[in-house]
Amino acid sequence: MEILFILAIALFAGLLLSRLAKLLQLPAVTAYLIAGVLIGPFCLGALGNYLNVSWLGFISLEKAEEFSIISDVALGFIAFSIGNEFRLNDLKKIGKQATIIGILQAVITTLFVDAALIGLHFLIPKTLPLPAAIILGAIASATAPAATLMVVKQYKAKGPVTSTLLPVVALDDAVGLVLFAISFGVAKAIIAGEVSIISILLEPVLEIVLSIALGALMGVIFTFIERFFHSRSKRLAVSVAFVFVTVAISMLKFNIGPVHIGFSSLLSCMMLGTVFCNICDFSAELMDRLDRWTAPIYVLFFVLSGAELNLSVFGDGMVVVIGLVYIAFRCLGKYFGARWSADLSHAETNVKKYLGITLFPQAGVALGMAIKVMEQFKAPETAQVGTICANIVLFSVLIYEIVGPFLTKISLTKAGEINPEGKTSNRIKHHDKETPTTKI
Repeated sequence: MEILFILAIALFAGLLLSRLAKLLQLPAVTAYLIAGVLIGPFCLGALGNYLNVSWLGFISLEKAEEFSIISDVALGFIAFSIGNEFRLNDLKKIGKQATIIGILQAVITTLFVDAALIGLHFLIPKTLPLPAAIILGAIASATAPAATLMVVKQYKAKGPVTSTLLPVVALDDAVGLVLFAISFGVAKAIIAGEVSIISILLEPVLEIVLSIALGALMGVIFTFIERFFHSRSKRLAVSVAFVFVTVAISMLKFNIGPVHIGFSSLLSCMMLGTVFCNICDFSAELMDRLDRWTAPIYVLFFVLSGAELNLSVFGDGMVVVIGLVYIAFRCLGKYFGARWSADLSHAETNVKKYLGITLFPQAGVALGMAIKVMEQFKAPETAQVGTICANIVLFSVLIYEIVGPFLTKISLTKAGEINPEGKTSNRIKHHDKETPTTKI
């Protein structure tokens, strides 16, 4: 009963705040995240803890993390939706361009943040260790696909910037994994005094290749099985089941000798969607139905993300200072990295001007990287590296997730890819009959 009460409160809080966001012309994603903060352990949840009422909200960060399965599933569906944007006909037009931008902007962002934080390390070496500065540079390359996709869907954005944005965001995960693994290996080498080629080169390449192979295999099986079902409801059920299975398999981790084998659920589900949309002739219709079914899951995902934000990081002045430097140089890296790489690939003017700003949001992938750093650096002599990385990422995610979607909306509007919003109404009356309206 308690679990259902908390989930209901999370849904109601997100939906009610989205109405206020509508009046303020803010993206719904921002409203969901703020709703999560309000019912989280630092606001309503704290009151529930004081009154000993456990269902009033999320009374602790640990309580919010108990619902992580919802976040895993939601990210799987989000990645699956992004994969459906990789249709071969469209990729022939922008594939090479998106690849150049996706790789270069990520690398440039890492270089920007590395330069700034390594310089800051020499000013405050005891607070910001060199390994932490190097790792944070790689984490900076990651972009949040969830917030970006939700803004695109909410406002039905369409145009050159949007068409380039979605594959670039998808590529970010692959490039970010490689950059993180290399930086992580370098950081460990600095601490231990020895270099591991396995952790720097082999493991990230294996993770990417295996994740893509898993997604492709599941996509082929998925398309084959779908053809045995003809009703829309059963095809929808099969789609949901395959996303569940792909997310579940991608959680497997094991070792073969000294090599750590793992999968990226985002890459696997993206590949699942890509293969499905390119070999299934009714994928577009099915995706439209799937988007409607997953709407409540997305609301819960972003509310839970807001509830998991640790506001206590604001209590450490040095974390705030380092975090602000990280945020500033990551934004500069994303903006100029996207602009320079778009210019190099001869992209349209609007892509050069606005793409970089749409890449500001950062969340799940970056937090996952930070958690891995904390797990690897548990020893007392290295714990500071994990702690500072986690705190900086938490601080930046708090800022990015609330401000990022709004900036994405502004950029796509200025690029002319979001039409001005009309009145909010699900139905309009015409000659005493109600007919649906497509206005948001």
